[in-house]
Order: sequence, then C-alpha cells, then structure tokens
Amino acid sequence: MPWRVLAFALGVWLLQQSAVLPAPTFLAVLGVAGVALSFLRWRAIVLIGAVLLGFAWAGGHAYWRLADALPAEWEGRDIEVTGVVAELPQRFERGVRFVFAPETANAPVPSRIVLSWYRQFQPEIEEEGDEESAPAGALTLPKAGERWTFVVRLKRPHGNLNPHGFDYEGWLFERDIRATGYVRKSAFTRRHDAAGFSIEPLREATRARIQRALPEQPYAGVLTALAVGDQQAIVPELWRLFAATGITHLMSISGLHVTMIGGLIAWLVFALWRRAARLPLVWPAQKAAAVAGFCGAFAYALMAGFGVPAQRTLYMLGIVVVALVSGRKLAVPTVLGGALLLVLLLDPWAVLSAGFWLSFGAVALIFYVANGRLGPGHWLATWLRTQWAITLGMIPLLLALFQQFSLVSPFANALAIPVVSLLVTPLALFGSLPGFAWALDLAHALLVPLMGFLRWLAELPGALWQQHAPPPWAVPLALLGGAWLLLPRGFPARWAGALLYLPLFLIAPERPVPGALTVTVLDVGQGQAVHVQTAMHDLMFDAGPAFNTQSDAGSRILVPFLRANGVRRLDRLIVSHADQDHAGGAASLIAAVPVAVEERRCVDGQGWEWDGVRFRVLHPLAADYDDKRSSNALSCVLKIESKHGSVLIPGDIEGRAEAELLARHGANLRADVLVAPHHGGKKTSSPEFVAAVGAREVVFPVGYRNRFGHPHPEVLARFAGARIHRSDRDGAVTLKVGAGGTAIVHEREIARRYWHNSVFPEG
Repeated sequence: MPWRVLAFALGVWLLQQSAVLPAPTFLAVLGVAGVALSFLRWRAIVLIGAVLLGFAWAGGHAYWRLADALPAEWEGRDIEVTGVVAELPQRFERGVRFVFAPETANAPVPSRIVLSWYRQFQPEIEEEGDEESAPAGALTLPKAGERWTFVVRLKRPHGNLNPHGFDYEGWLFERDIRATGYVRKSAFTRRHDAAGFSIEPLREATRARIQRALPEQPYAGVLTALAVGDQQAIVPELWRLFAATGITHLMSISGLHVTMIGGLIAWLVFALWRRAARLPLVWPAQKAAAVAGFCGAFAYALMAGFGVPAQRTLYMLGIVVVALVSGRKLAVPTVLGGALLLVLLLDPWAVLSAGFWLSFGAVALIFYVANGRLGPGHWLATWLRTQWAITLGMIPLLLALFQQFSLVSPFANALAIPVVSLLVTPLALFGSLPGFAWALDLAHALLVPLMGFLRWLAELPGALWQQHAPPPWAVPLALLGGAWLLLPRGFPARWAGALLYLPLFLIAPERPVPGALTVTVLDVGQGQAVHVQTAMHDLMFDAGPAFNTQSDAGSRILVPFLRANGVRRLDRLIVSHADQDHAGGAASLIAAVPVAVEERRCVDGQGWEWDGVRFRVLHPLAADYDDKRSSNALSCVLKIESKHGSVLIPGDIEGRAEAELLARHGANLRADVLVAPHHGGKKTSSPEFVAAVGAREVVFPVGYRNRFGHPHPEVLARFAGARIHRSDRDGAVTLKVGAGGTAIVHEREIARRYWHNSVFPEG
C-alpha cells in the first residue's frame, strides 16, 4: 500500500505543476485507465495506474474549484453581499481583515472571499453586554461566526510573482479563497444574528481570553498560536528568531502537540477507567483510552484550525486507534501511507504547502532511522540519533523551499521540544479555560528564559546557514544521499551519501559574462525595484513599497530574491527618491543584505564601470536639490550601457524633468530598454521623450488594478511599435543583455500554473 500511495501522491503533485489543466474528458480517460491498471498483477503497471489516478483526482478537484470564480466584469464594482465571517478576523493598523463566506449577493461571487475593512474599530468587547456602553454609532470588531451584510468591491486573486518568490495566488487557491476585496466605507452595513454552529467563535473567544489575561506581554502571541493556531498573533521578529533556531514547527500547531494532547487525555482516561469497578468489564481500558485520546486530539486539531500537520497526525492516530479497537496490527509504513492518502483525498492542494513536505518528511525520517535497528538502545542515544536524522535529512527540502537552515536547531530543539510540548502547550490550553488564567501566567513565565536561550543561540556566529537556491535536480539527489547516509551502522560506504549533498552547495546560479548584464524588474505591485547584475557586481535600483508597518517589499520580495540568486552583498543601492513606493523596502533590505554604497542623492555626472558595463547618472542636477521641487522631479535617472545594449531607468520623473533631460542629454537618452517613467502616469513619456529614447522594449512596473490607472492608455499609445511588458500581467521581467541581443523572460510564463489569474488589461 505505501508504494501505491506514493505513486498516487506523485500524480497529484504532477497535476499541480500544470500551466493549463488537461481537458475534462482526458482526465476522465486517465482516471478509468488508472482504475483498470490497479487490478493488474504487475507492480510497475499498478504504480503507473496509481499515478494516473492521483493526476485525475487532483484535476477533477481543480476544475471544481476553478468554477467558483468571480467574473472579470464584476471586478471593481459595488456588490451587496450577505454572509458569515468564516475565520478568525485579523487586526492590522488600518482596520481588520477576515475570510467571508457569502450566502446571498446581487452578483455571482465565490463561496469564500477575503475582505479588508479599513475602519477604526472600538476595542474588542470584553464581556457580554459591554456593547451597550460603546459610543453611539461606534463600530465593533466583526467576530467569527457572525452574519453581516456589506457593500464590497472585489477583484480576482492576484499576487506578485517573482523568481523563487512566494506564490500568493497559489496560497489563496489552496485555502479556497477565490476573490479578495474591501468593504465600502460609505455604503450600507448591517450586523445580523449569529450564524449556525461553528468552531470559529470558540476559537475567537479563547484568543480574546488569552489577550485579556496577558496584556502587553511579549509572548502572549505564542500562547495564542499554540492554543488556537492563530499564527498571525506572533510578531515577525519572533518568527525570524524561530527560523534562525529551527523551531518554527514548535510555535505553530504541530503533529507533536496533537500527539501530546491525545496521549495526555488517553493516559488520564486509562488511569481512571481501570480503577472503575465495572467499566473494564464492559470495554477494555486500553481501547477506551485510545478512543478518548483520539477525540481529544480531534478537538484540539479543530481548535487549531485543522492545518496540514494537525491533519496528518490526526489521521495517523485515527488509523492506529481503528487498528487497536479492531484487534489488528499495522506496520508503521501503512499508518504513514494511510495518513498521506487521506490528506491528499481531502485536500489535493496540500502538496503546494511547505508544511506538507516538512511535516511528512520529518515523520518519515523518524520512522526510517528507527526501523531496522537491533534494539531500542538508550533513550539519549535514540534522541540524539533522531535529532541528527531530522537535521541532516531536512537540509535538501529547507534549501529548496527557503534557501536556509539552522545549524543550532539540534540544541534549540533539545530544550524547546520538552518545554513547549510538555509544559507550555498544556498550560496554554488549561489557562484558556474560564477561571484558570494563572496557568497562562505560568506558561508565559516558562517562555521568558526559553526565548533568552534561543536569542543567545541565534546570535552565535554562523547560527543560520543561508545560500543560493540549489538546482532542482540536486534536491532528489541529496535526499537519496541522506537516505544512504542514515542507513544503520554496518552498511558499507555510508559516507558516500555525503557526496550527493555537494551539488546543493556547489552549483551556484549562473552570472552574466564580462560585458553582459541581467536586469530584473521585480514585481512589487504599485512600486519599483530593479536588480542589475554584471559578471562580478550587483546593483539594486529602488526597493519597492512598504505594505504596512510590519511588512515591505524589502523583506518579502527583495531579500528572498537576492538570497536565492546567490547575492550575498550589494555593491550599490540607489533609492531614486523618497516616495514610499520606491523607498519603502530600503530599511529591511539594508538590515538583511550588506550594502557597499548606498546612494540617496543622485547627481548628474556621477558614473562608474563594472565588468565592461558603464553606469551613468543623468538627473537631477546638484542645484535642483536647493529648489522647492517635488520628490518625483528629483528622481534619479540611471543609464546602463554595454557593447550589447543599453537600459534607461528614469524613476518617477515627469514632464518638466523629461524636458530638462532632453535639453541636457538629447542623443545620449537613446536606449534599447526603457523602464517607463512614473509607472506610465499621464504626465509622463512625452512624445519627444519617447522619440529620443527610441526603446524597443518598454517595461511598466505597475500594480494589478492600481487606483491610479497606470499605465495611462495615452501613454501606451505613444509607445506604439515597442514591445510592452507589465509587471501586473507578466510578473517579474528579466532582461538578459548579451552577445545575442536582449532576451526577455516573463515570470508568469515560465512559472505559470493553472490557478494563476489570466485576465489582464490590454497593452
């Protein structure tokens, strides 16, 4: 059975790599063929049949989910919708964001959407009845399980798409979110009676109870995450600490926590059941304890939001309990395979989640190193062997997914696992019950020294290994090497497995040859960030926007992009001007990546040469800073020239600055590639400027359905004859300027998946 399940999982994974879904009839034929092949005797044929079944199963689910879509003609239009707040609302500095399940609407809307409500809300109601004391007309925070009527504006799911970047559209698709939007401020809004039964109101009440019990405590969010699975309660600084020490899996609902809760309840029931006079005669204590433990684990998994790690563990526990109650014995691979099959049958998109691979991978490693040994051995030796196996075996996946892994994780986990799983998590759950707030204080007190220890580990030199993204073929090769390296003692040449890890570290991304350059206009939404790479140097022109007080393009897009491409330092950072859509990510970028030269005050005449490529600043003049000019008028203009081609990046200059450039530099403005001024705003790209540049390739860095209407249709018309590239439609645009001319790559073409938005403005 496990081999068939793995083959089925392979089929599911292959479907999720599809740029376009196969025709429904083709999927039906594959499904029928898969069923037929599964009845044959030859194992290889049976496995092929399982692959076909997995492919067809995932394809059928994909068509079903894609059908639940917002029609393009309803984007940006007012829609009145009544429905239920389906998950825990999340506060942010300008309002609240929540998943909404529409029940009725005056337009065809999907069954699950994400809404942002940009309002100032009253503090959360602490007790029933406090709502009456709120000021007249004041708004209270929408709560999970409540039914509301809103007037909203929606758009189809859309996210930034960059090399090695986070696929936001895929994440929404996995969660069955088929539109995003916002509540109209001035429109009609009404709160109705509470909806039917849902676990979400209980989760929200528990979260509120923890927040009231631990006001202003630094680690209250950790306890909230452990109790109800609200990972957004943990601040980004702590997530970075957990990543650096390799304990991220412990600070969310992990399989270890679910198992621990189930085991604790099973132990209590077993202890009480066996002491009863008649109960053991009705049903054996072992079976009663197993069923009770599973029920407790199931309740905890529901309270935790029922994520993939919780599901995987719950299904494994369920299979074990069924086997125990029925008197059957199951092998460990059968248990793990059954859990994997259940996850994929219920959620074929689980393979898109990093947590899916890490959780199943870690459990498989534990079973792998525990199997085939002569005896159980000393508990300490077993513990150390398991930690070594998980650390070594997960390196290929961690490098492929995040381009980093913690070298101090064995030491961090050695303390954090028993403290968090055996003490903090039970206390957090106990303390979330009414009247037991003291347990939360105790749990928080235990976290304080643990966090101090983790910070000490994270600050050790070399605590976190970070590097380029390995080539795809190197990952399965290293996994094979890890399996060989972790074979039981006595197998010959186990050390040879380490050789298969070498490509992970030694095969770096290719750089341009001397005289050539690569320019990547990153997809940062309504903003700009351009990476320029020569044979030995790297420059970043602008750093994208700030999204909110805790997140910006620097941390979310630029740093992962640079790390994956093997860029350990920037030779130069130019922030064209002070506007937040260009400078918002600079601080995060500088904090994470060493910068040799930071330039925030460009002056006409500056220039340098790297590896046969010439860089020149054309605007502004030094005297312009003394005039009362707008920020856009002071935007830096950079021209890059090589023997193979040239690129002009004019920032956010508008009409007056364009005229001044024409007067000073005229013929020197000609370039093969132009990054459009000010995102294609109406007051930019005058006919004279467009003619002087004469670009064959024009890139517009713009956000999807941005409120400014960039690029303006009149501006697009002025570039008739040039090839138009847009970050909202094409994702990151990579231009490789070399001996063969300028090769252009659109990230939305090479990384296309069937769930990606395909409806874009013309131009």
